Amino acid sequence: MKLFFSTFFVFLLLTLTTKAAPGDTHIVIQTRQTALVIRVDKEQTPTMVHLGIRLKNGTEYGAIPGNGKRGEDYTGIYNSVYTPAGGRNLLEPAIQVTHADGNASLDLKYVRHETSPEANGAILTKVYLKDPQYPFDVTLYYKAYQNEDVIEQWSTIRHTEKKAVTLHKYASANLYIPAQNYYLTHFHGDWASEMNPSETMLTEGIKVLDSKLGTRADLFQPPSFLVALNQPAEEEQGEVIAGTLAWSGNYQLAFEVDPLHNLRIIPGINPYASAYTLAPDTEFTTPAFIYTYSTTGKGGASRSLHRWARKYRIPQGQGNRLTLLNNWEATYFDFNEEKLSALFKDADKLGVDLFLLDDGWFGRKYPRNNDHTSLGDWQENPKKLPHGLGYLVKDAESAGVKFGIWLEPEMVSPKSELYEKHPDWVIKQPNRAEYYFRNQLVLDLTNPKVQAFVYDVVDELMTKNPTVSYIKWDCNAVIYNAYSATLADQSNLYVNYVQGLYKVLDRLRTKYPTLPMMLCSGGGGRVDYGALKYFTEYWPSDNTDGLERVFIQWNYSYFFPSIATCNHVTDWGKQSIKFRTDVAMMGKIGYDIVVSKLSEPELQFSQEALKTYDRIKTTIWQGDLYRLASPYTNDVASLAYVNDAKDEAIWFSYLVKNRYKAGSVAPIKLQGLNPDKRYKVQELNVYPGTRSAINADSSVYSGNYLMTIGFNPQVSARRESVVLDVTEVK
Repeated sequence: MKLFFSTFFVFLLLTLTTKAAPGDTHIVIQTRQTALVIRVDKEQTPTMVHLGIRLKNGTEYGAIPGNGKRGEDYTGIYNSVYTPAGGRNLLEPAIQVTHADGNASLDLKYVRHETSPEANGAILTKVYLKDPQYPFDVTLYYKAYQNEDVIEQWSTIRHTEKKAVTLHKYASANLYIPAQNYYLTHFHGDWASEMNPSETMLTEGIKVLDSKLGTRADLFQPPSFLVALNQPAEEEQGEVIAGTLAWSGNYQLAFEVDPLHNLRIIPGINPYASAYTLAPDTEFTTPAFIYTYSTTGKGGASRSLHRWARKYRIPQGQGNRLTLLNNWEATYFDFNEEKLSALFKDADKLGVDLFLLDDGWFGRKYPRNNDHTSLGDWQENPKKLPHGLGYLVKDAESAGVKFGIWLEPEMVSPKSELYEKHPDWVIKQPNRAEYYFRNQLVLDLTNPKVQAFVYDVVDELMTKNPTVSYIKWDCNAVIYNAYSATLADQSNLYVNYVQGLYKVLDRLRTKYPTLPMMLCSGGGGRVDYGALKYFTEYWPSDNTDGLERVFIQWNYSYFFPSIATCNHVTDWGKQSIKFRTDVAMMGKIGYDIVVSKLSEPELQFSQEALKTYDRIKTTIWQGDLYRLASPYTNDVASLAYVNDAKDEAIWFSYLVKNRYKAGSVAPIKLQGLNPDKRYKVQELNVYPGTRSAINADSSVYSGNYLMTIGFNPQVSARRESVVLDVTEVK
């Protein structure tokens, strides 16, 4: 109890409310290194005056001038903390409403704020705002994670007007930042081509990133970004803000450089086709916007997000993960019990923990022998599995591995018993021709009956087979012809769909809190921290070509930690099995290969690599990531994970260019080591019949040397991938 009160006192000091001048109040939201400061003037107008380095003297926040005001602000609210539409605002709003009486104006005045410590060590600040003319309230939430330097921000909207109010826009946050220049890094792509970076200098006007896909919303671009202030983003230096929206549906990220050359960032649910009808005395909660401010470049920002995600967001983020063998590339839809039984033995022979049965195991009236049928009919196909899943689970366990299974419970095939029985459960316009994405349609998760059905699919499977140890949850379709047969207000569909999905996942996580689940969406179509509240890991891309994966995994690493990143060794690509294995080790390794077709050296290498991985995986999963050489500007991509004790680093390097003499022609400088410690450098994953170019007996250096002079991993056309273990010599 004494510790709690002393900690609480420190928290109060950290979030000190200071008075700058008569009538002005300052609300200070702080982490270990960062401060966000809200100023409330004598007219009770809340504005944001600082987001950046935390001041040592908290009383000096009151001396900050109007945030970056470099000329005349005609409204006084360019830097509003949550900009309302319809009043005196001239810029992009964070919130826009039509009141019950038809009035489309809104004014938000400060009422009060309160700060309290959370049980997890974070500090939660609530800022209450109210329209002086209408019973309409907005509460802004700021959860500051102290040691991780991450702020999680969201808002709630409530009213007690006589009739419903229409929310036309309802952002999660409204940041305001002054700098000389702004460089936005965002990411784009498509199936098997996820997370391609693009950096652009923001100029006056608005840059909008958004999705209108309904489900699988990240297919073309994710709701994640980096903004570098003053100069383009660098890896280990410069001011960078990394942000990501925790929402699995349509989103909008707006970046507006205002007339005074200050940057406004407004992230939230996409208002497209989503004017939301809010009944009286009902609360609407926006998704969380998660962001961090770094003075040590992109690397510092991503390390903060990784630490936060492992500790506070991803299930078992500081725990263990299972290695698996998937049958997809071995069998596709063509399998039976005998084939699977042989694969179970292959999984045990390889040395993985689990066998994952992928698509094609279900459907009775319409057997799932291709991707045109059966989604929704989650009963075993008796021709393929005459003894049912329970038999397979026990057979796998007898072979020495656990059993996992693939599901796509949100989708339905037009050729299915479920579609025949419940056509009203499907999202589709009643007077339009059906249009399919991957030969399927989306179930209407705004409907409580459909939510119950999807929950029961998983619950019944687990109840009948309680030792099933893993679920791969897929989501391959987008929403076409958006319409719900049961929803009263169609403009609520896109929002209510995601809320319905979260209700199902909440129920499942409550009943099965430790069940490992992979978030799959045809690859990276749904990778966000809204969904990752429920899933232990995610599938970055169906593209498992080793070289392509270097780039894809590199860019996901800005926002998501390695323990959550599923990387499988497959037959995609022309690289050696060593290269593909080394790349997969950068996260949570798995296999999708035909073990029986491996040569003896390939099998021996893979078995030894898994044993090595089991020894070093904690450093990879829990260590701080340092990206040392970018694949976009070098012949070699190089990165290292350094554990908290700084007594071990696992260092990966890959040849990404094939031009003459391409390779690591010079030493690469490490990061994150203890300069005063001495380290031995030795190579891991040496292929059978070859010798390492690294002489471990003579490769002992100080951390100072390795970070100042560096070390050459000897990457070349003959050594296309190199994994080094950098361990303290005691």
